[in-house]
Amino acid sequence: MSAENVIDVRGLSKAFGTFPALSGLDLSVGRGEVHGFLGPNGAGKSTTIRVLLGLLRADSGSARVLGGDPWKDVVALHRRLAYVPGDVSLWPGMTGGEAIDLLGAMRGGLDGSRRAELIERFELDPTKRGRQYSKGNRQKVAIVAALASDAELLILDEPTSGLDPLMEAVFTDVVGEAKKRGASVLLSSHILAEVETLADRLSIIREGTIVETGTLAELRGQARTSIRATLERIPERAALAGLHEVHLEHGHLSATADADRIGEVMTLLAPYGIAALTVEPPSLESLFLRLYESEGDPR
Repeated sequence: MSAENVIDVRGLSKAFGTFPALSGLDLSVGRGEVHGFLGPNGAGKSTTIRVLLGLLRADSGSARVLGGDPWKDVVALHRRLAYVPGDVSLWPGMTGGEAIDLLGAMRGGLDGSRRAELIERFELDPTKRGRQYSKGNRQKVAIVAALASDAELLILDEPTSGLDPLMEAVFTDVVGEAKKRGASVLLSSHILAEVETLADRLSIIREGTIVETGTLAELRGQARTSIRATLERIPERAALAGLHEVHLEHGHLSATADADRIGEVMTLLAPYGIAALTVEPPSLESLFLRLYESEGDPR
């Protein structure tokens, strides 16, 4: 395992009966980075995370977490990491505050002032008992417990499930603050805008293997950029040679172009008088959908 990586997975495979949940998966998360982990249901995200947490044993391949073996060193590693699942279960008779403190004690304690601040920011009543909480408030308990700790690694699997948009924004802020404190984060989420805001790098999983990985800028470079322009004169066909998905009507042009050809396209269109221009790089959502649409329906 590289000293720069907090997670290093190589050739990981796991089958359930005849179903191959993971097929030679490679994944690395650098120290101090937020790493987005994306894929539809059934692609292998949760299986990967369960292996990293020592809840499942892989059939083959290797996995290292914070330099240790997640299966053999599970107790020691769980003192150094924090996990937030997408469906939190709490002790019915224990208050939220007691649950936060118990989870924190398993990791060697919490930062008291940060605990109080997070409870306030997430508008959580810590005196209610587990059975009284809504799904969203159960998520808040787990999030506060994780982020009030000084865990080196945060593994977050659909952490904002059940939160309203205001609380999602608070979550985005506090994860950014955790990164500034030096924490590393593996973030799996269906809320692509959340990942787009937070992630330094991304990995996209399909049918149990990583099919794309890189920074958002690197992934955007592999997709087409949207162009909308209002032209004073109708361009000749040759001026549109570098464009795709072209729609031209009464001088209003909409099209897409490869990211590395935008300058060339602008040069070709300039003689026709560009009265208005909008250039939009592909969003993470469009990149994700394009990948899956181009390769058929996910398993």
